[in-house]
Amino acid sequence: MTTSPAPKTTEFTLERIRGDIARLVGEPPDEIGLDENLMDLGLDSMRLLGLVAEWTQAGLQVDIFELGEHTTLGGWWSVIRKHQGQA
Repeated sequence: MTTSPAPKTTEFTLERIRGDIARLVGEPPDEIGLDENLMDLGLDSMRLLGLVAEWTQAGLQVDIFELGEHTTLGGWWSVIRKHQGQA
């Protein structure tokens, strides 16, 4: 009987989140402010789904619907911090 290894847990920082979003929308990370509307930058539901899947593989357990309730980087960061026990 073989077991699957647990997903690797990576600490998620604001810089990491900003960089991942920037990569998806083709913007420089330093141009994405905390109050920036991510949907206005082109982060649609399919990109969000892919991002959540990528983060899940890295060990972050976050609900896509909870992120979807927020439209800004600051809102996402508060959700992610909560899931990392940093609230």
